[in-house]
Amino acid sequence: MDTLIVGAALVAPVPVSYVVEALRPKPKQPTHTSWAPQMEYQYVEVDGSKIRYIKTGSGPTLVLLHTLRTQLDMWQKIIPELSNDFTVYAMDHIGHGFSEIAKTEYTPEVFRNYVAGFMDVLDINDVTVIGESIGGSLGLILAAESNPRVKKVIAINPYDYAQGKGIHRSSLIARVLFSISNVPIFGATFWRLRAYPIFLQIMRGGVVNNKSLPKQLMHEINDVGDRQGHYQAFMNLIKHFPKWELEREKYHNIKIPVLLLYGAGDWSTPDERVTEQALIPQSKLEIVANVGHFISLDYSQLANRVKRFVTNDI
Repeated sequence: MDTLIVGAALVAPVPVSYVVEALRPKPKQPTHTSWAPQMEYQYVEVDGSKIRYIKTGSGPTLVLLHTLRTQLDMWQKIIPELSNDFTVYAMDHIGHGFSEIAKTEYTPEVFRNYVAGFMDVLDINDVTVIGESIGGSLGLILAAESNPRVKKVIAINPYDYAQGKGIHRSSLIARVLFSISNVPIFGATFWRLRAYPIFLQIMRGGVVNNKSLPKQLMHEINDVGDRQGHYQAFMNLIKHFPKWELEREKYHNIKIPVLLLYGAGDWSTPDERVTEQALIPQSKLEIVANVGHFISLDYSQLANRVKRFVTNDI
């Protein structure tokens, strides 16, 4: 009898989770950014999928690549300042934000192809790629593969270590959630039963100061997770986490200037950061005090640091 009760308790959340997921209201697709109402979202077709992006400013070109499970609006604190001196593009990765949720395997290669395709379709040249977390890793991969459109990279807390388990170090709830994500039945059930307080707690594990997380942005990113097929795509990405570390085998091919920018409170260890730099011939390593994984939100001087690197005022 006890075994039956336990079994029923474990199985009961499964059908409930499907009902919860079916009843979630789908988010409306905004036309303009909430943080700069005059800025309009645009779309471009890359390899058969629509990719959302924004373009603003004038001058040397920057392409901003956000972290996993977020969207281009993660850069909202620095885009207005950067646009005074640069042409700034920021895109939603495939399966993220309001870019198309493609039916594909979310491997590093797929992400790389969409970023490279984005620059190809829009004919963006002489680019400094600025990426955070997986976005930082993508910048390094493009450089390692000698993408002719990329001339410099700022890799912020690149996520290519610990077999993709860096996020396990951010908080207990993140460790539990990401550990069971690929467990058959239970992982998908947990994601269908997701709730905003859990999402917010995971995001707080990426900053030193919780006030760095804009409230409206947190709700926007959380609500995007209710798009049809979003949680399945993200689970697929998690499944492929270990492959990002394998991409480091290419880094010795990098021949352009690279700035590795780490928050002192990032999930990576000091040894992992030094190892990263040793893999990249022309790299400069900097550690920023009192910031975490989401430097784009946590570091008030990021725009100034970007300007100095791009203009060779190292």
